[in-house]
Amino acid sequence: MVNKMRDFKFIDSSKKMDKEQIRESLTYWKDVWRRLKKNTIAVIGLIGVIIVILFGVVGPMFSPYYFSDQITDFSYLTPSLDVFQITDTEDGDLENYFVHLNNDYRLFLISEDGHIIERLTRTRVDRSIWTYYYDYEGEEIAVDYSRRVGDEYTGDIDYTVTYEGVETLYPTKTVWNKTYLLGSDHLGRDILCRLMYGARISLTVAFVAAIVNLIIGVTYGSISGFKGGATDNLMMRIVDIINSIPLVIYVILLMVLLNKSNMWTIILALGTVYWVGMARLVRGQILSLKDLEFVLAARTLGVSQGRIISRHLIPNAIGPILVSLTMMIPTAIFTEAFLSFIGIGMSAPAASWGTMANEAISLLEKYPYQLLLPSLAIGITVLSFNFLGDGLRSALDPRLRKG
Repeated sequence: MVNKMRDFKFIDSSKKMDKEQIRESLTYWKDVWRRLKKNTIAVIGLIGVIIVILFGVVGPMFSPYYFSDQITDFSYLTPSLDVFQITDTEDGDLENYFVHLNNDYRLFLISEDGHIIERLTRTRVDRSIWTYYYDYEGEEIAVDYSRRVGDEYTGDIDYTVTYEGVETLYPTKTVWNKTYLLGSDHLGRDILCRLMYGARISLTVAFVAAIVNLIIGVTYGSISGFKGGATDNLMMRIVDIINSIPLVIYVILLMVLLNKSNMWTIILALGTVYWVGMARLVRGQILSLKDLEFVLAARTLGVSQGRIISRHLIPNAIGPILVSLTMMIPTAIFTEAFLSFIGIGMSAPAASWGTMANEAISLLEKYPYQLLLPSLAIGITVLSFNFLGDGLRSALDPRLRKG
């Protein structure tokens, strides 16, 4: 027998592998991530979400201003500045200094690289010749608007700047505002800094409200769907009653009861209303799962109802729940901005995006950037979460899998 064993040639373990195995098996979440990465729109949305979160969480740490800091002399400054050189003398100290005039006839001294140095004092106005005069170190800078209203107006010269007898017809150059990168508002507050703090407020409201709604909605919907019968009917009628009352009414009532309007009031209002959509979704998922074989097997083995819901039903409905949660976040952000815009959300001096848009609506014709910037922030954030949510829906739903 020993001699016969010597006739066999033993091979090493590496050659015993299954030749049909071409890649390692994937877990459920690894498979979801693999499909999500193939969706370009979802990846763009994920990148946008990460940028918005970093913008709101990390951004304020690098800002030299606080959202409520005011420098009233530096109000109404745009992101880009058309500047006039106020002297052409070769040996003067003012050779590299420029002035900028905003739409409210305020004249600012600007450095060559775009930093705001000071606001010049207006000394007098001669309306007979449409000229404004400003003081700079004892010398007058004259801003002449006569060409705008005279017969010589051609549409390309609004005003001229004269200093030490030198008249400048056109802006010398355009520089970026280095003091306020995205401009300043009517109180001289940094718009970029306020956008950062606005992102922090919007994300806090959205995530806290979404988590509260997730807990209440999943719990309520799973109990309703699993119990069924009269219990389900009663619980769903309560949902219908809550859903029939507009959100604005809830917010107004809470403001009256709490006598305040802040971030936590909005979170409380969203927490009392938004969970009904999640409850309906979870109830539908539970109804479709509770009569399947694995649930019947758990009941046969004597597993408690709570354990069946938490260990068997909810994990099998996690895909639609996560998608609904992702879609709930941009809805909460937009709702908070809307409530603040109409004046029943965040109150001044809070830097909510909706509050910023509300303050800028009256300045739309003269300073449109003050309305455009918060509106753009809201749009980018909502679209990013929607793109990500749509990608998650495709990656988590087995009926939509394409590879």
